[in-house]
Amino acid sequence: MSRTEIVTITNMCMICDGDKVLVQNKVNCDWAGITFPGGHVEKGESFTDAVIREVLEETGLKISSPQLCGVKDWSNEDGSRYMVLLYRTNKFEGNLTSSEEGEVYWLSLEEMARLRLADGMDKMLTVFLNEDISELFFYKQKGEWKSLLK
Repeated sequence: MSRTEIVTITNMCMICDGDKVLVQNKVNCDWAGITFPGGHVEKGESFTDAVIREVLEETGLKISSPQLCGVKDWSNEDGSRYMVLLYRTNKFEGNLTSSEEGEVYWLSLEEMARLRLADGMDKMLTVFLNEDISELFFYKQKGEWKSLLK
């Protein structure tokens, strides 16, 4: 059995400002709803540089000191793996600007919970907010997706 696999690596960042978090209302994609900004890590790019770049592209804000707080991952039907590196920061500068990815704005976590979240975002919030949990792992059982928080 091979110990290597093809992996797509992406990121997401929860940006905090006091009791507010920056959310993005993703629209034109398969994963629509309220989420945090982020995107793909490019070949040869550091993970930290990738999350800083993606947040800037999608929000107009330049973050600093993003702290890795967990991962979300699953294996696809073709045997490849998909990973989302989950970051958190409260350090940023710039002017908030929405992008083609979706409108961005500040909300409290309570306000966020009342909106239509992107699929699985409720479980991801557990990883972002709980220092004792570092992974949201999805797997298929009898053709149905299940999840584990670890």
